[in-house]
Formats: sequence, C-alpha cells, structure tokens
Amino acid sequence: MDGFIKKINKFLDVLINSGGYVKVLEGLRNTVIIAVLGLIIGIIIGTIIATVRVVPKYKRLPRVLNGICSVYVGFFRGTPMVVQLLLFYYVMLPLIGVNMSGVNVSIFVFGLNSGAYISEMMRAGIQSVDPGQMEAGRAVGLSFATTMMKIVIPQAVKNILPTLGNEFIALIKETSVVSFVGAADLYVAFNMIGTNSYEFMVPYLAMAIIYIVMILLISAGIKLMERGLARSDRRS
Repeated sequence: MDGFIKKINKFLDVLINSGGYVKVLEGLRNTVIIAVLGLIIGIIIGTIIATVRVVPKYKRLPRVLNGICSVYVGFFRGTPMVVQLLLFYYVMLPLIGVNMSGVNVSIFVFGLNSGAYISEMMRAGIQSVDPGQMEAGRAVGLSFATTMMKIVIPQAVKNILPTLGNEFIALIKETSVVSFVGAADLYVAFNMIGTNSYEFMVPYLAMAIIYIVMILLISAGIKLMERGLARSDRRS
C-alpha cells in the first residue's frame, strides 16, 4: 500500500508541480476536437455516399459514382486507422505538396474513416424509412434530392442515432493512435508524465479513468437525446 501511495505522490508531483496538467488539458482538448470534427465530417461524407448508393442506377453516372463509393468504403473499412494516418501523413499529403499538422491530419483521416462507416449506417437508416415517404414527397412536386434532404434523411438520422453514438465513442477511443503522426493526445500527455516520474502505473490508470468518464458522459447524452426523440414521437 505504501508503495502505491508513493507512486500516486510521484504522479501528482509531475502533474501539478511540474505542469503536467497543461499537457493533459491539451491532450484532452485535441482528443475531443479530433473526435467531434471527425464525426461531423463523417456524417457529411456518409450522408452523401449513402444517398449515392440508394439512388436508382438507371443511368451511367449513378453507377460510376456508386463504384467509386464502394472502393472508398472498402479501403477505409478494410485498413486499420493507424495505417490510414501513416499513409496520409507520410505518403499521400507530401506527394501532393500539402503540409498539415498532426492534429489536422488526424481530423481529416478520422472524418474520412468515419464517413465510410456512417455511410453504411445511413444507408440502412434510409432503407428503414417507409418508401411511402419518398413517394409522398415526389407526389407533391419535390425533387428527389429535396425529398431526401427534407423528409427521408432526417427520419433516417433519428433511426440510427444510437449507432451514431457508438461511432462517436469509437472515435474517442481511437484517438489514442494519433501520436503516430505527432498529435498530442491523452496518451502522449500521460506518457510524458510517466517518463518524468519514472512511474507509469498511475498515469496509465488515470488515462483509463478519463476515457471511461468521457464514454459514460457521451452514453448518458445519447440516452437523453433518445428519450427526447421518443417523447416528440409520442406527441406527434
């Protein structure tokens, strides 16, 4: 017990007296920014891809776009996140002469990765909406795109809200790999504290607790949103 208390004291000394908390706050900020912006980008990309994939394939253009989307989804779902980060940071972006920070590359890649997964969620959500909704929209003179954006997609998002919450949780946890491209996340912060204190047990325990607390808060927020939507459905 005394040994564990000494470990905690070492951890607190580096965290408070040596300014380790600054790194922790920076890592927490970057973790949240990467996950939130990645999810937003993913929702936009995923919605576009899902729309392309449910459009009738009578003409050549929809078939070509569907093929491109299939390759995109296959690549990002078929390779690990860390491989995607390394490819973009060290290969693809330098080849086209683009210089981005580790955090910005992480946001970009997380958005692309999330878009591939959300496209499948959104496609399932769109297909779960009663086809009569599309027919009703077209019957009153709305175009296919307008009907999708104003009638079908809002209902699809409501249907897949719990799954979107799971995707956000997955993004939060996957931010632990952004240190491979030089982004300062929670892992980097607590690893620095462990290195300076020559003790890694308590820093890594603290890091795990922070991740657990974030996931619990997100899960609670999702449940509140689900209850709000359920109440609005009952009122309507």
